[in-house]
Amino acid sequence: MNSPTHPFSELFLQLGLPAGEVDIQQFLASHTPLAADVLLPNAPFWTPTQSALLREEALKDADWAAVIDQLNLALRAKRE
Repeated sequence: MNSPTHPFSELFLQLGLPAGEVDIQQFLASHTPLAADVLLPNAPFWTPTQSALLREEALKDADWAAVIDQLNLALRAKRE
């Protein structure tokens, strides 16, 4: 059985963040690029609850894992 795929905006909602397209772009712009030596859940801008959610869902390889990977890549991309 295939795992459900969550939209990027739903991850932001799960993290308690604004999830509109502009909100997401502003979040990414203000936190990019994330240093290569910093694991996503250890980034300094997460609350302890947000960090735990990212860590637990990625470790469980839950249906959130793909969208968490997408967030990780987005935060490491260089913005112009």
